[in-house]
Amino acid sequence: MLSRRSFILNSSMAAAAALLIPSFACVASDKKLVGLQLYSLRDELPKDVKGTLVKVAKAGFKEVETYGFSIKDQFWGLTPAEFKKLLDDNGLTAPSGHYGLGSYLTDGNTEELKAAIAAAKVLGSEYVTIPWLDESIRKSANDYKKIAVKINEAGKLAKEAGIRLAYHNHNFEFEKQGDTTGYEILLKGTDKNLVDFELDLYWVVRSGNDPIKLFKENPGRFTMWHVKDMDKANPALNAEVGTGSINFKPIFADAKLSGMKHFFVEHETNYKPNPIESVAASCAYIKKEII
Repeated sequence: MLSRRSFILNSSMAAAAALLIPSFACVASDKKLVGLQLYSLRDELPKDVKGTLVKVAKAGFKEVETYGFSIKDQFWGLTPAEFKKLLDDNGLTAPSGHYGLGSYLTDGNTEELKAAIAAAKVLGSEYVTIPWLDESIRKSANDYKKIAVKINEAGKLAKEAGIRLAYHNHNFEFEKQGDTTGYEILLKGTDKNLVDFELDLYWVVRSGNDPIKLFKENPGRFTMWHVKDMDKANPALNAEVGTGSINFKPIFADAKLSGMKHFFVEHETNYKPNPIESVAASCAYIKKEII
């Protein structure tokens, strides 16, 4: 999930240039900003946070989504205030961050949750986003109902601090739990005044579901998206947006119905030829063909 983009003035050259010159791939112009989930650059970011953020900014990004925060190491050895300064220095904002809240979801310990909210406040973020559920706590419909209760409680704590709580999906949430799914339980069991959802479009499609159907059934709940394409030959691999099997145009056409405020390109696998150039190509396609 670590990624990047480039700044391009000549739209006819965007796709090719993004592959060859990532620092010129994507320009914000007057269109909706294309965000970057920093996990896309996970191999290089922890080694050189400052240098990587410089590259992200030069690529034309204005928004990022963080990952990797811990109470011990903070943001790769940087305090939230130090990390915020690097973002500011590069003209970047972080509307959302992925924060591991395993201890809270497992045993109700609020230490991680409170630290995440505090860090998000320092960064000026709108959202603290739950990125994952450990397999041990999601084995049944009843488990998902308990998780929904805990997410609501976390949402209350976040709201008191002026932050929204969000939940990011993979594909396991769409597995059947009796006559429903884990995702349906989370959607119905969480308070829309407290909890938003970050819809990972790749994992929705990978699970055999339709994002637009979810929008229609739950209007306004999906305030953030992850945008990554699916390799045509091997669905387990990502592809640059526009080269895979997902048709993003009708999905983006229903962005208002979704409630989408921010979206982040994210690549987890299958970089061609490398993470920065791969995501630069996705950015260029989105700018040129979708928005």
